Amino acid sequence: MLEKRDFYINGAWVKPIEARDCPVIDPSTEDPCAVISLGSEADLNKAVAAAKAAFPAWAATPPAERRAVVVRILEQYEKRKVELAHAVAIEMGAPLDFSLEQQVTCLPWHTNNFLRAFDQMEWIRPLGNHAPDTMIALEPIGVVGLITPWNWPLNQIALKAIPAILTGCTCVLKPSEESPLDAMIFAEFCHDAGLPAGVFNLVNGDGMGVGAALSSHPDVEMISFTGSTRAGKAISKVAAETLKRVTLELGGKGANLIFADADENAVKRGVLSMMNNTGQSCNAPSRMLVQRPIYDQAVEIAAAVASAIKVGSAHEHGKHIGPVVNKRQWEQIQGYIQKGIDEGARLIAGGLGLPEGFNRGFYVKPTVFADVKPGMTIEREEIFGPVLSIIPFDTEEEAVRIANDTPYGLTNFVQSQDGARRNRLARQLRSGMVEMNGKSRGAGAPFGGVKASGRAREGGHWGLEEFLEVKAISGWAVE
Repeated sequence: MLEKRDFYINGAWVKPIEARDCPVIDPSTEDPCAVISLGSEADLNKAVAAAKAAFPAWAATPPAERRAVVVRILEQYEKRKVELAHAVAIEMGAPLDFSLEQQVTCLPWHTNNFLRAFDQMEWIRPLGNHAPDTMIALEPIGVVGLITPWNWPLNQIALKAIPAILTGCTCVLKPSEESPLDAMIFAEFCHDAGLPAGVFNLVNGDGMGVGAALSSHPDVEMISFTGSTRAGKAISKVAAETLKRVTLELGGKGANLIFADADENAVKRGVLSMMNNTGQSCNAPSRMLVQRPIYDQAVEIAAAVASAIKVGSAHEHGKHIGPVVNKRQWEQIQGYIQKGIDEGARLIAGGLGLPEGFNRGFYVKPTVFADVKPGMTIEREEIFGPVLSIIPFDTEEEAVRIANDTPYGLTNFVQSQDGARRNRLARQLRSGMVEMNGKSRGAGAPFGGVKASGRAREGGHWGLEEFLEVKAISGWAVE
């Protein structure tokens, strides 16, 4: 078992002020795979003090030098990406091949997109021809607190730590205590890349301890949080006392609108997308809305596709889905499946209990409900597991009404061969992102939502802007 009790503070690995062990559970086996320490407010204060002390020099570092350090972080990733993938596999249950191909590759993907946007930034520019002596300057906001989740752990670290470093901020990261191992490897990347002491700091802990202390700290100018809507609300309330900036990337309940003229793979694509990462994605298309003429056929296809999905250990290679992250999550998903049955939805694949052949591990059967009615619990609430709800609709207007009737607004999806309809729906759907006909967003497009999904915009140019202040300067000496 790995022993990872130290924190990374001010350029060195240091012991916690007070020992408080926390096991990291391998969800494939239910056995501890590592032990970390949960930090205290005193540990967090040390990290913030280090970040505060490092900020003036780092903010004044030329952009080219900050860029060069981030490039060296990428070089460290290339040397150790297999090790990183193994860490993600054992800590949160992403199967090895999936971890290597999709989980850890988020780091170079987002970083290269940030670097492309960074190269196009105008750090100081004239307001316009009408006011040549008024300049607009972009400056780092200061010390930032980064709180990241367990489901796409390195993805969220990349979307927060990389832009913070590039823009001249200093930061303190609190990763999820469920998936801390990849974050500690990332800290080693920063150290070995030559990032100056205090620019990046890491303190493990839980939300009630380190998370709350970070959110309320008077020397932290910004909190960037990804996680549940419930936790996002709590952080916003605590952070309001110090008037810090708060950016939130929260939950979702995406609607996937499949029209009668959709391509033949639309339903299969929707099911597989839903089950990706064992359904533990905030942007999962968890509500499949199908137009009535193809509804029965879609239900049949969805049942077949879900039933063919293999479930297996994260330690094994192959194209299967792994377990969910922990026992609490497993029990919550089982409760939602039972709720779907109790409220009258038609179970067409999966269901309660462990998949056949398993008696240990937090494995969930890929589950699909048909004939789901708007307002049912499984249609309203984010399940965060491999559970899909299928809902029939007749008209375009009805589909939009159902899709938008949710507290969330992260990602919606449209499947249709009618380009005018797709464009029309893209503007009508209330969400931060709309993906159509299986086409992924372009490199550097912002990730974020509206309503209860939070209003962060992470990635590319927008992701850099979140860590910057805009300063207006008048009376600038024009040469």
